[in-house]
Amino acid sequence: MNIVREQREENNSLIRVTVGEADYGQEVEKSLREYKRKANIPGFRPGMVPMGIIRKMYGKGVVAEQSYRKASNAAFEYLQKEGIDYLGDVIPSEEQGAFDFDNNTEFEFVFEIGEAPEIKLELSDKDKLTYHKIKVDKKMHDDYRANYLRRYGRLVDAGEVASDEALTVTLDNGEMNVADAYVGLISMSEEERKPFLGKKVGDKMQVNINELYKNPAQRAACLQVKEHELEGIKPEFELEITKIRKFAEPELNEEFFKMAFPEGNVKSAEEFEKFIDAQIESELRRESDYLFTLQVRDYIVKKAALKMPEAFLKRWLYTINEGKFTMEEIEKDFDQFLKMFTWNYLQKHFVKTDNLSVTKEEALAEAKALAAAQFAQYGMPSAPDDMLNGYAEKILADKDQGQKIYEKLFETKVVDAVRSKIKVSEKAVSADDFAKLAKEL
Repeated sequence: MNIVREQREENNSLIRVTVGEADYGQEVEKSLREYKRKANIPGFRPGMVPMGIIRKMYGKGVVAEQSYRKASNAAFEYLQKEGIDYLGDVIPSEEQGAFDFDNNTEFEFVFEIGEAPEIKLELSDKDKLTYHKIKVDKKMHDDYRANYLRRYGRLVDAGEVASDEALTVTLDNGEMNVADAYVGLISMSEEERKPFLGKKVGDKMQVNINELYKNPAQRAACLQVKEHELEGIKPEFELEITKIRKFAEPELNEEFFKMAFPEGNVKSAEEFEKFIDAQIESELRRESDYLFTLQVRDYIVKKAALKMPEAFLKRWLYTINEGKFTMEEIEKDFDQFLKMFTWNYLQKHFVKTDNLSVTKEEALAEAKALAAAQFAQYGMPSAPDDMLNGYAEKILADKDQGQKIYEKLFETKVVDAVRSKIKVSEKAVSADDFAKLAKEL
């Protein structure tokens, strides 16, 4: 066996591996004996097919398979022995010549690698970034407060439609009469609510049910029919309001605090307002952390200025995707891919040099927080701890979800490591200005 490395463009080289019968012959014979043992050919008992026939039927393919496997393993062993760090994977080279497995016994396999660039990155307080903190304004506070209290409020009768009330109506189009139909204005836009504003119980109006509810499922629910029964129903209805109900916030009394905060951490109206601000700040901090992560990523990628083997990476992407994407499609999104690929490579550098790790307990805590957020979305803001723990275990056990959690936690630790090395100043900005910054990144 002979192995030769040839440098091509910067950070890109070929590994030429020449193998002969002495290298792969033993594996070929072993594979052919296995074919002989399993062969089921008419006229021969199982396992008794002459080796000459087996060799004629399978020999060429087995030689191709075993010689390639021997060469491929040799290339990986060479890279490991020489301490050559490479990106992506080892792929067959475009310079690979043709093979004559019928007549030759010696074959040259040509592999291509993209060499990993050396990272020379020194960080100090001369490197500066800004952490943008979103200001909590009154509207933000009031909106979050109203949404939070809605979980514990109730519907009460109202005199007229003022904004997002819940209506009980009768719908009649001459062919169909639907009593006690529900029309929820809260799910409508301000423009869609306009025709209802100022209406009182007993008022009538003309509506087109297809325009009122463009979603077939909502339309069927309102008309109290199955979705497949909608076809043929005349959409123009006279709507008569029979009941108007609005949301009433709960009183901030002892009963409310015991129900909403069974742990006793909030016991007064003043503490409740502080709790609302703390919740908003917690959610906004996640937004700020995310934006800062993007800033760190862009800054470190630019400062490192790594020379990546771009041509190789494009060929690698094409090869591993087995033709699912054309080179033109890969070229189109390559800049974004290269930025993320470089950032991931730099993250591994920080993980190694700063000795960063993620424990199972940290991953479970992150999975538990994710589970709690999912339960809150479905109206369970205070799911039992044992239920959250069970779901957290399931999330981590899922290969894709578990990997995403570990990747997120490692990225967080890398960002924290970078932050500890550079100078970071905080700046309070409005939600609108923050959104502009996020859009730019």
